[in-house]
Amino acid sequence: MPVRIKICGITRVEDALAAAEAGADAIGLVFYAPSPRAVSPTQAAAIVQALPPFVTTVGLFVDATVDEVNAVLAEVPLDLLQFHGDEPDDYCRQFQRPYLKALRVRPGDDLNQLARQWPAAAGILLDSYKAGVPGGTGETFDWSAIPAERDWKLVLAGGLDAANVVAGITATLPWAVDVSGGVEAAKGIKDSDKIQAFVHEVKCV
Repeated sequence: MPVRIKICGITRVEDALAAAEAGADAIGLVFYAPSPRAVSPTQAAAIVQALPPFVTTVGLFVDATVDEVNAVLAEVPLDLLQFHGDEPDDYCRQFQRPYLKALRVRPGDDLNQLARQWPAAAGILLDSYKAGVPGGTGETFDWSAIPAERDWKLVLAGGLDAANVVAGITATLPWAVDVSGGVEAAKGIKDSDKIQAFVHEVKCV
């Protein structure tokens, strides 16, 4: 099965189009105000409207209230939700969208046991742990912590770029990979050449 590719932290229409043209399967839109990659619902709606068909749109939230998520969904036609905070399964599943639950990997974590806490999740996204930072750290983690035997779909994130994504795929056999900082010219501003290089590496595995 080909590894799916998500380009996260999209803030501009041109970056979304660059991701789609390079062959990415999905783009991520961050609805978390402290993030340098955050977008407003109005910005996000314009980005989604500009996309060609068959590119999945993912909305990223961090411990948002139900009303905050619903307000975004009222304005932005998101296909899938991604939760990076302490949201339990019953919270995540109430929005009538498939969802990903992000976990920040710490030494000694039993990832299979943790993943079971979100039985309705379409996938579990594994990211690097950094105190006080819910994601987008730009750092990798110890991929050997990921169990080879698992009954959940792995989305590998955390410090990926064109130089290391093949090694990450080979080590973990994920369903998908998720990149943000690794394809940027500056925080929130993507580099189309880096996007193309990343996608090329993944598709050559």
